Formats: sequence, C-alpha cells, structure tokens
Amino acid sequence: MRRTSSMLVLAFALSGGACASWSAGPVTAQSMPAQDPAARADVSQWPTASSPDAMSDPATEAFVTELMSRMTVEEKVGQLIQADIASIKPEDLLTYPLGSILAGGNSSPGGNERASAQDWVDLAREFRAAAAARPGAQVPLIYGIDAVHGHNNVVGATIFPHNIGLGAARDPDLIRRIGVATALEVAVTGADWTFGPTLAVPRDDRWGRAYEGYGEDPEIARAYAGPMTLGLQGELRADGPLAPGHIPGSAKHFLADGGTQDGKDQGNFVGSERELIDVHLGGYPAAIDAGVLSIMASFSSWNGVKHSGNATILTDVLRGPLGFDGFVVSDWNAHGQLAGCSNESCPQAINAGIDMLMAPDSWKPLYENTLAQVRSGEIPMARVDEAVRRILRAKVKAGLFEEARPVEGQLQHLGSPEHRALAREAVRKSLVLIKNEGEVLPIRAGARVLVVGTAADDIGQASGGWTLTWQGTGNSNADFPNGQSIWGGIEEAVEAGGGQATLSPDGSFTEKPDVAIVVFGETPYAEFQGDIDTLDFVPTGPLEQLRQLRAAGIPTVAVFLSGRPMWTNPEINQSDAFVAAWLPGSEGGGVADVLIGDADGRPRHDFTGTLSFSWPKDATGTPLNRGQEGYDPQFAYGYGLSYARPGTVAVLSEESGVTDMGSNVDRYFVDGRFVAPWALMLNDAGGQNKPNTEASAVSPRGGVTMRVIDDLAQESGRQFAFSGNGPATIEIWGTGVDLTRQANGEMALSFRYRVDQTPQGRVVLALNGGGVDITDLLKGAPLGEWQTVKVRLSCFADAGASLNAVEIPFQLRAEDAVTLSVSEIRLASNENDTLCPAAVSL
Repeated sequence: MRRTSSMLVLAFALSGGACASWSAGPVTAQSMPAQDPAARADVSQWPTASSPDAMSDPATEAFVTELMSRMTVEEKVGQLIQADIASIKPEDLLTYPLGSILAGGNSSPGGNERASAQDWVDLAREFRAAAAARPGAQVPLIYGIDAVHGHNNVVGATIFPHNIGLGAARDPDLIRRIGVATALEVAVTGADWTFGPTLAVPRDDRWGRAYEGYGEDPEIARAYAGPMTLGLQGELRADGPLAPGHIPGSAKHFLADGGTQDGKDQGNFVGSERELIDVHLGGYPAAIDAGVLSIMASFSSWNGVKHSGNATILTDVLRGPLGFDGFVVSDWNAHGQLAGCSNESCPQAINAGIDMLMAPDSWKPLYENTLAQVRSGEIPMARVDEAVRRILRAKVKAGLFEEARPVEGQLQHLGSPEHRALAREAVRKSLVLIKNEGEVLPIRAGARVLVVGTAADDIGQASGGWTLTWQGTGNSNADFPNGQSIWGGIEEAVEAGGGQATLSPDGSFTEKPDVAIVVFGETPYAEFQGDIDTLDFVPTGPLEQLRQLRAAGIPTVAVFLSGRPMWTNPEINQSDAFVAAWLPGSEGGGVADVLIGDADGRPRHDFTGTLSFSWPKDATGTPLNRGQEGYDPQFAYGYGLSYARPGTVAVLSEESGVTDMGSNVDRYFVDGRFVAPWALMLNDAGGQNKPNTEASAVSPRGGVTMRVIDDLAQESGRQFAFSGNGPATIEIWGTGVDLTRQANGEMALSFRYRVDQTPQGRVVLALNGGGVDITDLLKGAPLGEWQTVKVRLSCFADAGASLNAVEIPFQLRAEDAVTLSVSEIRLASNENDTLCPAAVSL
C-alpha cells in the first residue's frame, strides 16, 4: 500500500536522515561541447530570481532522497520521459516506468475530441492505476495538459479569452482569479499539471502564436506571471502540498519564442544577449519567485542555437542567477531538432539541462536509448539524479504522493456559473474601442438591432485555436454546452431592454434596423498553421456587408475577432464604431455588456481595455513595437477609447503597402477564390489552360470543363466535368512552399467535394508527385451532397510526394468520365478524422 508523503518524510526524519549529501552540484555548460559565442550566455549579465525555500524544504528533500535510494536506474530514466495519451496505453506502464503523460492538442480519451468530462476522469484513473500496479518504487505519474485559456480541451469547460485579450485588460488580479478557476477545472477532470502560463513576448504579429502572448512589451508578462502562477498553484508550503484544486504550472516557452524571425514558428531569435534579457526574459523571474514548479523550453533558437540544447541558457542561467529549483520539460519532440539527435535519441538535450523529454509518439525507443546512454556514461548518472530530484520535488509539492484527490470527479465545477461569470468579466475588460463616431455606442437596449456575419453565432470562431482541438477547427456551438455566443449575448441584452434583435449572417433585412453589429474576423488556427506573410485581413465579405449597410443609411458597429492586430483600414473606414474583441472565448455575453446600454442609452459597462499590441498602419507585417526606431503605428500601444474618454478617428489610408502575392502555405481555394500565389490549371493531352476570373473554362482538347457554382456562399465552388476522352487533370499550382513540418505535425489536405456524376474509372488525388486513389471514396458518396475529406500529408509523402518544395498542393486526375464539385481547399488539422487511401503511381 502506498504511504503518503507526510508519513515517509516523518519516518525518514526520525531515522536521522539528512538531505545535505545528495547533490554533486549541477552539470554546467563548462563540460558541454563548444557552441557559437553569439548564443553563449554570460551569467553576470542576468538579473536574479529564486524559487521559494518552500519548494525544496528539508522534509521534501529528505523524502526525495529516501525514495531515490530505492529507485532503479530504469525507474530513474523513466522519470525523464513523457508520452502522449494518443501513443501510450495504460497497460504500457506495467512494463515501462515512465514519469509523465500528456494530452496533446489533438489527443483525447479514445481519440474522441468530444469525449465527456467523465471520460477524461476515467482515463486519468486508468493510467494512475496502471502505474501503481507496476512493482517497484511506486513513483506516481504527473499528467500534463495545455489548459491555456481555461481547460480548453474538454467539452463543457469555461473558455476564457486568449492571452492577447487578457493583456489588453491590464488587470493582474483578474489573471490570478482566472488561474484559480482554470486549475480547479483541470483538477476535477483528473489531470494535474498545465503547460502555462505562456510568457512569450511576441514581436512579430505574423507569428501564428501571437495571441498566446499578453503583449508586445514585456511589462505585461512581468505583471501577470506571478499572479497567474499563484492562481494556478497557490503559494508553496513547506509543511504540505498544494491546496486542493490547485495544480503545477509550467512557464513557457523559455526563451524568446516571441522573437522568432519573420514570424515563423519554431524559428530563430537574432539579437544580442541584452535584448534577450530586456525583452524576452519578461515574466520568468516573477514566475520563478512565485514558485512555478516547471518551465518548458522553447523549440526556438538564439542566434542559430536551439534552446533545447543550449546549456548556457538551461543550466548556467536558469540554475544560476535565476535560481530555479523546479524541473525543465521540453516541447513536443523538440529534442529531435538538435544537431546529431532524433526523436528517438538525444543525450545532448538531457546533458544541456532538459529534465523531462516530451516524446509524445517516440517515447518507447527514446526510453530504451536513453537507458543505454546512461548505462554507458554518455549521460552522467549525476545528471540523471539531478533531473530526477527536480521532478520528484515537484511531484511532492503537487501532492501526487497523497492518496486523496479531494476535487477529482466534482464535475459541477466544470463550466460553473461562477467561472462563466469570471470569463464574462474578462471579455468585458479585454475589449478595445478603436473608433466610435457619432456616439453610435452604446446601443440603446430598446433599439431594433441587426446582427450580421457568420461569426456572430459561432463560439468556436470566438474561441480560436487550442479549443477542443489543436487548431481549434471543426467546433460548433453544441460543443460549448455552457457557453453563449456573441449573438446570444446581444439578443439577450436587447430583448431584456424591450428591443428587437435579428440575426442575419448575410446582412439582409426586411425592416430597416436602427443599428447593425457586424461580427467578423480570423478563423481558428494555432502554431505554424497560423503563420502568415502579411497582416492584411483578406476576406472581402465583411467589408462588402459594411458598405451595403452604410449605403442603406444604417449605423454600423464592427466587432473584429482576431489573434493579432491586423490591417483593417477599409473595414474601420466603413464602420461608425470598431471594436477589437480579440478571441473572447465561450462567454460572448461580455461583448453585449459593453455594447448594449440601458433603455436610456446609458452604458452598463464602459470600455477599459487598451492595446497591448500596436495596431499596424499598413499590411506589410514589418515588426512594429513600442520603443523601436521609427515607431509609427496606426494606433499606438496603450491606445483605447471609452465612453468616458471619447475620441475621433479620421479617414484612414487604404493603401495596404503589399501586393497580392506571397507564399501562402495553407490556403489554396477559399471563399470562392484561388488565394495568391496559387492559381488553377486545366490540363489534357492538348496542353494547359489557366483560367483567370472566367465563370467557365475548358482544357485545350476538352478533357475537362470548369464552371463556377455555389457552395457555402455564392460562387464559392468550382465544378469539374471530365469528358472521359483521355486523361485530364485539374491542379492548383504556384510558388513552392515547404510542407515538411506540416507533415510531421500530421496536418492534412482538406477540401469539400460533391459527386455530381459517379466516376466511370479511377480518380487520383495527388500532391506534388504523390498520388492516392480516391475512386472508392467518390463511388460511395451520395450524389449531389457536399462532403468533406481530409487526407494526411504523410500519406502523400509515402506515395512519393516531395514536400520540401510543393508547387502543386492539389491535383485531381481522371481518364474516364466523372463530374466533381470542390471548394474550400486548404490544409487542416488531423483531428482523428483523416484518411490515407492507397498510393498509386502517377
């Protein structure tokens, strides 16, 4: 029977045990291979911080020392390895003594992203029971999850605004309370560690993770890191573990992930050590001082050297002046990116200072190889003991050795009214009023209000990435049973004041409204899928709706949803009021709280949010941050109007500063247009035809005919009729892009299709030289009904596609007659809904 930590600590203390003899001192960079001096930290330049004494109090260290004395080398190595629940089963823990599991962005109980909260509880219990059933030292698992804006992986949880919105709120106590609520919702579902707070300081808004940062200036991360850490964990105590309902945090991603060059994820920060400290160290000292139990190392590099292998950063700095006594975990297979490493073998990362390797799908060979490297001395045993001690120390503080889990299974806390009210408050405080001409806002509650745009009644779009799935795509309002859309909140507020609210996604109306609220913005994305080349808000539909409403003499309020500031000058010009709502999450009623006044038109709540990111004057995306030379934004960092502080916005320039060309990685045919630099080509034995904007076209010898059709919107699809008079292809072609990382991340080629004539022969779907047979898929589809299919990029690679310079991301080939309609061709996240048809030769 497992004894509690307090029993073991007491027993060891009474036996005269002491903890002074365990440490041989940390392994430092002095014994590591030489590295580029431009990425070698000088510890004398760094500020000081210190983990609280309560993290490594004598009783905890005594318990850990005694436990380690009973652990085998296999058990110690197991503590260094973390596996993802999609690639490990509970029974595997009967053989492999792993120290940790995680639920990654697309991982869930049974592969069901919409699994119930009870399913999550049951899964956690199954893993813990298996770990406890293995003979040995009985070290519990630590189970991590990305609860980055609430417990966002679980249906029914409270979804708070993403960090970009919380940064606009400038409210540290709000952040602390959100940490408390998030920790409780995680704990009740059985997980016991979150990968947060994110302390990135994004300096290039084109980066797809910009919304994970609180702001472009480190002052906000410095102000928030401590309160969020204390919210999640509570204060560390020397006489016991974290209080019930609190969980360990993990400050991430150490270091300078927000400084990635050209906005490319997992990229390179090029800069001096002074800039690294002054800008990107940001909130880490405050998180360490508050007692954060773990830190996640970044994928990124500093002057060409990956942080995951930089001992001067991970060891000399972090364990030196920063005084961190918790453990360092790597990011998703990040160790495999180090020179000389693979996902299955990387002694360099451990020797540099990584204590736990996140090896989601490579955990088994990585465990075997790491064990061999420890036995051979390639990884010193002293380094292993150092890492294990740090991990066990955190497990003791997390209360994982305690048998009782007092809040687990108390699912009434998930999406509770109290947490939803807190999220609604956060939405109110995160809104930034950019423009309010003619005092259109606040809207009188008794008014006739038209609510326009498909985003208005879409909680998934308002929540963004890292919501139920990694990229946040494919969610419907039914996936948020405790939530309220922006439309729902407006309808409730207007009708409560005696007015009339009408939802009109396309902007049409029969009775002229007093005012229109147009809700639009970015669709969900997450890391690297969200990287863009410019800040131009591309979709033209919302702009046309604003113009039509203005032409009808209707005052318009634009509510813009985005994970970054974007060049929206045309939309701002066509709006009487413009509100940056960021990614507010599941409590859209918070938007109505500020936009809709009382019956007399007086505000119920004022705008308090101010920009934590500078708003761009053009769409080029050239980094523009407060304090930089030539700083001249459209709206400066800290800008924000309110009812109490009105202001006037002049007509803005509509010269974007960019052309329509670029290296668009993930969108090929969207909203009825081929997204630059991609274009359509019709091919047959007679040559090629490249249609431009024609409503219909045909290949040179009539092998395939194209015509414009309607799908999700007017003229948003294309129909292709293959005549059967010899082979013909339709393809999207353009500038070569590298999709290697997308394939490693198990992204998929996604498109909507409709079979209008059953194929009379084989139909091949291809991508840059690799083809798969989709004949059976098409023959089995009901005629005339739209479907969506996703084919994993790795399947095309296995079929021979070259993914490092993709010039043809989509091709359909048929020799016999078939008529197909297609739309919305893009890359999408694998959410356990992909196919991998048989490969064929082209």
